[in-house]
Amino acid sequence: MAKFDDIAVGAELPTLTVPVTVALVNGGAMATRDYFPGHHDLQAARELGSAHIFMNILTTNGLVQRFIDDWSGPQARMRDLKIKLGAPNYPGDTMTLTGAVTEKRDEDRTVQVTLKGVNSMGNHVTGTVRVSLP
Repeated sequence: MAKFDDIAVGAELPTLTVPVTVALVNGGAMATRDYFPGHHDLQAARELGSAHIFMNILTTNGLVQRFIDDWSGPQARMRDLKIKLGAPNYPGDTMTLTGAVTEKRDEDRTVQVTLKGVNSMGNHVTGTVRVSLP
């Protein structure tokens, strides 16, 4: 669990490695009520020009939240999350999330984490998260 007084700018978060599976892509889309065929129908995805079904942004968002929560702990509060998608996450690949503290504000006891999630094609997700720490 991260504590505000113990964190310094530049501190790196533990890496999170996420195997991208059909079940993860399908399950994430269904759990977020995203019934777009490209997230669960291989033929439809290929007709769209995609090599395979692909992860939706809400699943990516959830994985980013997990990455931050695993580091910050249950007493922390996420204040802001800004992400941008890049290369798609396809089943059979792996996404590796990394990040570091890039700002620390004493006035509200928050830190900003800059992060990225990389797969074999490059950056799947990049962004920043602001977290209140105990």
